[in-house]
Amino acid sequence: RLSGEEASSRRMDALVALLRVGDEDEKADVAETLQELARDDDESRVAIAAAGGVEVLVALARDGNEAQKESAVRALWNLAMNDD
Repeated sequence: RLSGEEASSRRMDALVALLRVGDEDEKADVAETLQELARDDDESRVAIAAAGGVEVLVALARDGNEAQKESAVRALWNLAMNDD
């Protein structure tokens, strides 16, 4: 049985994986979801970074469509608010 932390980590891994390989709409939706998760939750910020989300969000902010870029930049902004 998974602990709450392990389950959360696996969910974040799945979201970041979808950010890498999803279709255009999925990538925009996942970036928006990560933006929301990172808004006020240090644990989510750490989990997103640990799952490799920063690198994928940077790539999406650089190479994505307008909706993807906007959500990716907002997610990165929220991630930057973490002191860890």
